[in-house]
Amino acid sequence: MNLLHIDSSILGEQSVSRMLSRATVERLKERNPAIDIIHRDLVAVPVPHLTGDHLAASPAVMDDIAFGEKLLDEFINADVIVIGVALYNLTISSQLRTWIDRIVIAGKTFRYTENGSEGLAQDKRVILAVARGGQYRQGMSLASSEHAEAYLRSMFAFIGVTRLDVIVAEGLAISEAHRESGKKAAFEAISVLDPRCDFQGALCQVLPDGPWRRSDRTQLKSQPAAYSVPA
Repeated sequence: MNLLHIDSSILGEQSVSRMLSRATVERLKERNPAIDIIHRDLVAVPVPHLTGDHLAASPAVMDDIAFGEKLLDEFINADVIVIGVALYNLTISSQLRTWIDRIVIAGKTFRYTENGSEGLAQDKRVILAVARGGQYRQGMSLASSEHAEAYLRSMFAFIGVTRLDVIVAEGLAISEAHRESGKKAAFEAISVLDPRCDFQGALCQVLPDGPWRRSDRTQLKSQPAAYSVPA
């Protein structure tokens, strides 16, 4: 069993998304102590942005193309992917976006057919550990401005991922009380996260005044990109 652990926050040890992703990995290790883990810190080792040279396979970027192939192999070989997601300017960090650009590859994680695109990553379980300074859940004034979780849901659905969990700590920048409440609820959600990497069926849990999570094998392609559940 292989687990790929991705962190994308620039805040280092102060990052709540890093705390949540680390706790999620530990939760999964409870049932799978022999699990092989690769941790990739996208801030410590940034992924360069794609350029025209990459598309042309210019000799000047051959080392970087090889690096991109390594990133793709890590994703393809992983059974579970845990991603620490910090909300920056209403969306994901540029560090995480450059990683996404290296794993969403035609012929590898999706393909075009006469009936449209088809995802090839159906065998993956993805867990998003999201940290947000404001309150963006459904029913809040900022809900329509949340483009990090919504984008990642849409992107992973596009490449065929059907097992998706989302752990959210939000309101972190409102006050110290909100920060502690948001973190506490997120860690509680992680503590009951099903650690089985072969999890089947559907499970939804809503925690009062805190984050929510959803695990299922539903075809997310049929759901709106901004699919959300009240917290």
